Amino acid sequence: MPNDREVHGLKTAKNSGVARPERIILGIDPGTTVMGYGVIRAEGPRITLVEAGSIRFSAGEDHTLKLRAIHRHTTELIERHLPDDLAIEAQFFGKNVQSMLKLGRAQGVAIAAAIQREVAVREYAPTRIKQSITGHGGASKEQVAAMLLSILGVAQLPPSTDATDALAVAVCHQFNLGHAAPVPAQARGARSGGGWAQFVRNNPGRVKP
Repeated sequence: MPNDREVHGLKTAKNSGVARPERIILGIDPGTTVMGYGVIRAEGPRITLVEAGSIRFSAGEDHTLKLRAIHRHTTELIERHLPDDLAIEAQFFGKNVQSMLKLGRAQGVAIAAAIQREVAVREYAPTRIKQSITGHGGASKEQVAAMLLSILGVAQLPPSTDATDALAVAVCHQFNLGHAAPVPAQARGARSGGGWAQFVRNNPGRVKP
């Protein structure tokens, strides 16, 4: 079995599991090396981080065992948080065909887990996610993470970029539903286009060099 218990993440809010007016969105950044996940609770325009992290699989393990682990972990997340939607990063086109095939299979089993639990699924292209979070489709991962800190109103995020990518796709889905989070003033400047430099100056600890 893959070493699928090497989990890095954090939890900031508790899901009671009872009937609720809010919307729960599970974001997944699929991969057969690392799977990122992020769960948010949306109540009107307010977005709260529930849980986020990453699961690393052992290198060299059988590919089918990794796929089984991805399906199992996705199912566990669905059963624990009872999401209304699963948002997943769509496959990008690269030169390495084998890597694309493996990524497509990872996406497929995560989507299958959601379908089995009758959870609605939406896919978003990487550029669409970055555009939604930062206002710029070519934004770096550090820029996306910095904006997520402001949007979610938290002091820290998991160190894994796979986890922040998963959170980004979940937040992108919430925005796509027509809801916007109450972004702080300094973050609004960053999203407006030329204000990123000002955001970095105001938040030096939130941006990696």
